[in-house]
Formats: sequence, structure tokens, C-alpha cells
Amino acid sequence: MTVFFFDVGATLADVSVEADGSLRLQVRPRVPDVLHDLSGARKGILSDPGPGEEARARAAAALDAALGDHFTDARLLHWGPKTSRALFDEAVASAGGAAGDEVGVFVGEDADERAFARQAGLRTAAHPVFARAAAEDRPVFWTWLGVPEGRSLADLAEAVDGTEAVPVHVPSPGLVLAMATALGVEDLRRGGFTADVREPVEDTAAFLVRDDRPVSVPESFAGSSDTSRAAAEASARAAAAYGFLTGGLPADVPPPVSLGAAPGGVYIAAPAGVPVEDLHPPGAKPGHVERLLPDPALLSRPGVAQARDLAEEPAEGFADSRPSPRVMAAVSAAVTPDALRAHVARISGASPLVDGEELRVRSRDASADDNQRVVDALADRFRDLGLAVRRHEFTWHGHRLSNVEAEHRVEGADSTVLVTAHLDSTASSGDFTDENGEPRPYDPAADPAPGADDDGSGTAAVLAAAESLRALVADGGTPTRNVRFVLFNAEEQGLVGSKFYARAAAARGEAIAGVFQMDMIAGLRDGSAPRMEIHAGSRVPGPVVHASDALGGLVARTTEAIAPEFTVQQLTGPDDPAVGRSDHASFHERGWAAVAVSEDLFSTPDGAPGTGTRQYHTPGDTLSDVDHDAEFAATIARCVTATALTVAGL
Repeated sequence: MTVFFFDVGATLADVSVEADGSLRLQVRPRVPDVLHDLSGARKGILSDPGPGEEARARAAAALDAALGDHFTDARLLHWGPKTSRALFDEAVASAGGAAGDEVGVFVGEDADERAFARQAGLRTAAHPVFARAAAEDRPVFWTWLGVPEGRSLADLAEAVDGTEAVPVHVPSPGLVLAMATALGVEDLRRGGFTADVREPVEDTAAFLVRDDRPVSVPESFAGSSDTSRAAAEASARAAAAYGFLTGGLPADVPPPVSLGAAPGGVYIAAPAGVPVEDLHPPGAKPGHVERLLPDPALLSRPGVAQARDLAEEPAEGFADSRPSPRVMAAVSAAVTPDALRAHVARISGASPLVDGEELRVRSRDASADDNQRVVDALADRFRDLGLAVRRHEFTWHGHRLSNVEAEHRVEGADSTVLVTAHLDSTASSGDFTDENGEPRPYDPAADPAPGADDDGSGTAAVLAAAESLRALVADGGTPTRNVRFVLFNAEEQGLVGSKFYARAAAARGEAIAGVFQMDMIAGLRDGSAPRMEIHAGSRVPGPVVHASDALGGLVARTTEAIAPEFTVQQLTGPDDPAVGRSDHASFHERGWAAVAVSEDLFSTPDGAPGTGTRQYHTPGDTLSDVDHDAEFAATIARCVTATALTVAGL
């Protein structure tokens, strides 16, 4: 009899670490149906809860509380690292087979882990929906699903639910990238949808890779329609992006497979271990790589109803609100250049991470040991402010990472306001040399990546925003909405942390009134006039853009009051250069209104160059960088914080 081994985190459930250290598992969509379908089969676990027996005991207790009825054979529960085939060999033996025997199926979202499982003789499934197909040796394919005229994404969502198909990305109202078996494709075609079957999923992961380099359209399209020229340009850009990727990989690495043109680039399926996130085309702008996650609930978009209300009735949706004098005073007192510099100094290595200790941070890269130390220090700081703190755990390339969430909860609140940034850093565009003075690629596990601006400045601003809220509450202020401060991890690896976070929030059916993301707010070149960007644009169908514009309008009006000397660029629609490029996009994908506020990163509509930092993704992104302006950062942070707290009802 086939034994089904499941990964826990992200595959069976979303994992959060509560304030008391206990784990909470929120079961993922469609998982209960899959486990019920496999009720007669032997089922086990292959998961890494961290080192030590205490961590394993916490994981076992959380599993028992959430899904204990389905995993009753202790011999099939395996806890430990999955960075080699060792744990998978152990699982095969526990199922009654020898190493190399096909005795079971490993179900896990992580492509690297699926590759190790195959080495041990297990068949694999990239999502629980495909567990039965894997046992029957039926392949799963990357598939384009088409929505015919007169039908909607809601119709497709209804058709997908219950069949062997899982959405991955939605580039337009009529097209969806998905995983599907032949059986799933047949069911959807019978339902009136089209399906273009591409490559097998096997041990690959999907990415959207953007290419910002200019492309030329053949002269033969000179007299063609705008639609034809746009299609030709998209095809040329996809080919250029794919060519760069394949040309930039070592010869012994299997190349990614093109899945077709994407907005601004190409969709690819990258084999396990292929470092797509480390490749940067010349002139690449922030967020040029986006990791795509499978999610049965992707098409439901719980934020759409709130976004529609905000877009259609902006007056009732607080679009005309102004920060009160009380809010302005608290924010001005807490969000200061000195406060931001102190926070940035601690997380960028300019001063010890924790007062009274010696450790200084070298890098917050997702691969660096200091990343977890910074997570712990940030969680402690939020806890000291009296907030309810959770860590939301996920795995990336064998690294156990965490997003940090801190919340002020309001009894009876109808929704939540999020103030966010990303806590990780990288120096992947920097110049590094080996012991012989020869240039070499950036080594994220060893090389420094201070990230003072990207995104130490945003992280510091979120901490200062939390301090503002504490002062207001201590003075008797009472918000009407929950206020949540979230710091995302692994943003530099394709928005990974915020993707996991937003996906889990959608599964919980959370009501989110708005998301205010700050990503790089300290870069201002000497002698430049202060100029900031508010990014609300998205290609997500529905009311997301208009609702996000309403949030952006609030930030712009607050900026007029706080810093009338600032030039504010409000960028919106599908042509916003930051579409899909920062963590706010993970919330757009779920239908929620969100904006990303930054320094002047992109050129202006008339072609003037940006005035932000020149140390983007280099080891020179430090507090001593001549482009790092704490006063500029504090002004932007005040504008965003005052707006967010006003939206929260203060």
C-alpha cells in the first residue's frame, strides 16, 4: 500500500509561532478534502520544525491539535532537516521499503525537497491536490487556462474547485497559469474553459522574471495595430529575459523552461536548485523576480469586496480623512531622524544589534545567520511596545525563515490596517573579490549586505510607527480598527515572505482595510529636491487599482500638510513601474488595497532620472552612504504613519 508523506509548513498548513512559543497550524484550502479522500491510506509527515527535541515536541503537539485524526502512526512521523535525502531515506525505511524503492509519495511545495525525495525513491506531488495522481504515476503539467468571453474568473474558480488543478498566477481576467493533471484539464475543458498544456511540473518552481532592458519590435509591425505591436514587444521581451537567464547559468545547471510571455518579462519553470533569484539582468530595477505560489483559493480574492467599497464610495471609505492634530503630534515626536538612524544602525551593523551586547549584523540576507538574529531582536522590540507578536514561519532553499507580525487588537474591529516593510537585505549587485583579488559572484552566506536603505529604512519606519501608536494609546487614543505591523522576510528572493503571508491571510478570510508598504525611503542624492513615489498600480483584475489609488491619495494629501516642499509622484494602473515589484503586490494579488511608498527609484514620466540611492543592492548601502538621508526618510515615514493611523480610526 502506498504511504503518503506530507510536508507541514505551507503544504498542509500555514505555521505561526505564538507569543508563548507554541505553534499554530492553519490548515490550507482543499487539504481537508484531500486527507478525507486518503482516509484509507497510510499517512506520514516529513517536516523540519527546527533543532532540538523541544521544537519537535511543539510541532507534534500542533499537528495533533490541527490534524491529529489523520496522522496516527508515530512510526511515520519524521522531523528534521530536508537539505539532503537523509530524512527521505528514513521515511522510505519506515514505510517498509529500502532506499531506492518506490513505496510512497512525498507531497511538498518546495521543489528542492521534492528532488531529494525522488532521489530516495519517492514519487512526488507539488500540492496535496495531486497526491492521488502521484500515487498513480500520473504527471502534473504547467497549464494555461483560458476564460472564454462571457465567463469570469469566479466561474473558473468554481470549476477548478474539486478537480485536479491549482491556480498559480493571474496575468489577466482571461488567463490563468496553473498546475493541472490530464484529468483536471479534461474536466475544465468540459466546463467550457480552454487549456494549453506545457511542461511537466515535477521538481520545478514557477517564477515571473521581468526584463527592464529596451527591446525592439521588427519593422514589419510598423503599420500593425497597437494590440499586434504590444504582442510582438511582449514576445521579444520574453525572449530577451529567457535568453539572459539561460546564458547566465553555469553550463552544468539544467536550464529553466519558458512558460510564455509575462507582463514585463517571461514566466519560467526553474528546476530544483537553479538560482533564478540570483540572476540580475543589466539595469534590473527592484523586484524583477517574483516567486509564484500554488493556491487553490487564488481566484477567490477575499479583499475584493472591501476594495470595491473603497473604490466606489471613497467618502465612506475614509478617502477624505485628514490626520488629527493629536496624531500629527504623536507621529512627529516618535518618527524622528535620530530614532530612524538608531534603528537602522542596529540592523545594518553600524552599532550592536542589542544594546549592551557585542554582536553586530553583517547581513540580513535570507541565507545569512544574522537574519534569524535580527528577526528575534525585532520581535523583542515589538513585544517591549506591548504588542501581540507572532512569527510566521516558512522555508526557502532549506532555510527556515520568519516574517514578524506585531498587532494592536481592537475588540469588535471590522478590519485591520497593515504598516509593512521587508527586513532582509542583499548585496547581489556589489563588487566582491576572492583572496587573489579576482572578482567573484556575491556569496550571500558570507558577504556583507548592510541594507541600510533597502530596506533598513522601511524597517526602522515601521518600528517608529509602532512607537507612535504606543504613545497615542498611552494618551487614551483608541483606534477603531486593528493596527498590525509586519516585517517580511526574503523579499529579495521574489517577494517570498509576503507571498506566504498574504496567502495565509486570505485563507483565514481576513478583512484588511489597507496595506502601507515602505520600501527604500532614505535615498536622496546630495543637492536633489525631495521627491517621493506612491505606487498603487496593479494588473490584478477588479477594483484593486482604484481602491489603492484612494489609499495613495490619502498619503499624498498628508504629505502636502507635513512636507509641502516634497514632489509627490502618484503612480498607478498597469504602467506603474513598481507593479508586482514590492511586497504590496502580494496583497493586490488577493484583492486588497495596498500602496508602496518609496524614495525616487524610477525615472519620472518625462524621463528625468531617479534621485534615490546609487548603492542599490551593494555593500555600500550603509548609514554612511552620502545618499542616505535620515531626515528625508523620517519625513516620508511620518506621512505614511500619520495616514495609516488615521485610517485605523485614530
